[in-house]
Amino acid sequence: MKIEDIPAFRSNAIYPALEQGEAEQLRDLAQAKMPFGKYAGRYLSDLPEHYLLWFKREGFPQGELGKKMAAICELQASGLEVLLPPLRQNSGDDFSDYKSTPFKGL
Repeated sequence: MKIEDIPAFRSNAIYPALEQGEAEQLRDLAQAKMPFGKYAGRYLSDLPEHYLLWFKREGFPQGELGKKMAAICELQASGLEVLLPPLRQNSGDDFSDYKSTPFKGL
């Protein structure tokens, strides 16, 4: 799936100037999973908001994981995390564990 195949991107309503590098970063963010703890193995975008807000308050982990968690926290605050699941198709996932939002199936 290409980023341009998602209606919100195709219409340029949300991201009017999405560059190729940004599209790859968004796809990478969509496919990132939590490597440790209670939610190990879960997509970062499926982490409960209270969990991410706790990290925001106490400090995100160092490195790429922390940056990705902070980005997901901002996406959740904006209600835009629903844009990420369609980008997971290249990860080989069958979406059977996706249950984080009431927008499932959009």
